Amino acid sequence: MFKTLKSLAVIAILTLPTVVIDAADNPNVILIMADDLGFQDLSCYGSRTIRTPELDRLASEGTRLTSFYAGATVCTPSRMALLTGAYPTRVGWRGGVIGYKINGNNGLAPEALTMAEIFRGAGYRTGICGKWHLGDATEMLPMNQGFDSAFYIKRSNNQTKQLWRSNELIADPFDNRHLTEQFTNEAIKFIQANRDHPFFLYLPFTAPHFPAQPHPDWRDKSANGAYGDVVEELDSRVGEIFKQLKKDDLDLKTIVVFLSDNGPEPGQRKWASAKPYRGLKWSSLEGGTRVPCIFRWPGVIPAKQETDGLISAIDLLPTLAHACGIKLKNNDELRPMLDGVNVWDTLINEPNKPHARKSLLYWNGWAKLEAIRVGDWKLYLNEVKGIEGSTAGPVLIQLIDDPAETTDLSQNFPDKVESMKRLAEDLTQNIKDHSIPLGGSKRDR
Repeated sequence: MFKTLKSLAVIAILTLPTVVIDAADNPNVILIMADDLGFQDLSCYGSRTIRTPELDRLASEGTRLTSFYAGATVCTPSRMALLTGAYPTRVGWRGGVIGYKINGNNGLAPEALTMAEIFRGAGYRTGICGKWHLGDATEMLPMNQGFDSAFYIKRSNNQTKQLWRSNELIADPFDNRHLTEQFTNEAIKFIQANRDHPFFLYLPFTAPHFPAQPHPDWRDKSANGAYGDVVEELDSRVGEIFKQLKKDDLDLKTIVVFLSDNGPEPGQRKWASAKPYRGLKWSSLEGGTRVPCIFRWPGVIPAKQETDGLISAIDLLPTLAHACGIKLKNNDELRPMLDGVNVWDTLINEPNKPHARKSLLYWNGWAKLEAIRVGDWKLYLNEVKGIEGSTAGPVLIQLIDDPAETTDLSQNFPDKVESMKRLAEDLTQNIKDHSIPLGGSKRDR
């Protein structure tokens, strides 16, 4: 009985309302996410084989993050984290993705409060154009998770051939070569339709997730095979979004964020790159979750800025809410449910303000807690494939000097090892005490 009441209390916390002041004067938000894009897959992040002039311009006009982490190492939990501001284990994730270990009848619980619901509750129009991957059941689809309009595929582009607009099936099969173009066109229509009203647009592209099949206009254009072709088209399509913002006189009134959902897919390692980091999608090594992220808001976020502050996708919800004047309920019970912190002061380079995020937990793709980062230090808690010495106990890495994670300093700093272990235990206990299960029937979880 106690457990049932506790679960109901948690659900109530997750669905607390928000308030906003002068919504009409607040900025729009466009949240763009690539799929399986590696840390070094943009030329502004060091790629020598892929040309990304539009995203390079985005970085030159805003802030480029170099210690940014996706919400998880694989698709479904990464999206859970991004949209809820919580570690995915807090909203029931126990490993895998929908369609691969997670049944399609399960997904992000309708009771979980999403970024779209928060923005819609604050008077914003909300839309999604892209990949959902948070549950196939009707109650878990975008229209029931805070989005006014939805143009989407339910899973990854290798798992489904169906393209939907709200509850209407509009293509079966879709042409994978044209998805980036179609998602962009729908995004532009959404911007045009809402130019006179504050909006939140979530644009989770399927590119460059496998199979990488270039649009005919980009085929054989890059120096990095089909993968490079797909990324270069993605870059060009982002440029089309910017052109529309300028055309509708919304450029100075719109926050644009670009990120990736996790590191490179193992099957694409020949073309994708997470250098100088090791590790791929599914892995808790840096290359599995440290990804590109760029923020741009002309006149507010300084141009040509770079920050190495520790920031995660779970921080985007409280940060963007703050930037848009949306006040999350100041409720003592709400704080444990929101793992994200407001890093706005870092993004606008506010002097004499400490960086808000101090630590971060890492899980592998099977929801095994494997590491914690505190400042520039990362501690592997248990045996981890690819980390030499982890079979004998914790491995301590100083990331700033050792991005490839090859040198164990645990014997040199035993006190640091113990304090980081205790912090990881405290954080994970908090998650266990304040969490909800996946949505869907128990027998399918």
